Amino acid sequence: MNRIVGIDYGSARVGVAVSDPLGIFASPLETVPSAKIIEYLQNFASREQVERFVVGFPLNLDGAPAQAAPDVDRFLKQLDKHFPEIPVSLEDERFTSVLAHRAMIDGGMKKSERRNKASVDRISAAIILQGYLDKKNRK
Repeated sequence: MNRIVGIDYGSARVGVAVSDPLGIFASPLETVPSAKIIEYLQNFASREQVERFVVGFPLNLDGAPAQAAPDVDRFLKQLDKHFPEIPVSLEDERFTSVLAHRAMIDGGMKKSERRNKASVDRISAAIILQGYLDKKNRK
């Protein structure tokens, strides 16, 4: 079954999420050091059929690319180089960290667990992917 992979790219860590086989729900998967993300995705793609990557793109409130956008652009070039057959969609990642923290609170996570930035990155990736899935499934 095909999977869609959501990615919240950061210069230190990358949050990864995956869709269910039907492409309805996104689930947090892993947080990976940025230097190892391509290797991680290659291993994942060797076990699962990846249909698409959905990458969070950082925008300012006015819609202009944010300061982190060049880092994401470099990552997108790496994705294209290593996975030329897998399409990539960009998804606005504004407010995903805030939403991730809210989800952690609502889910009853302890304050000490909410401080773990790796958890925030994974959940942010799931929020990015779920936004894409919701739009895709509405059509």
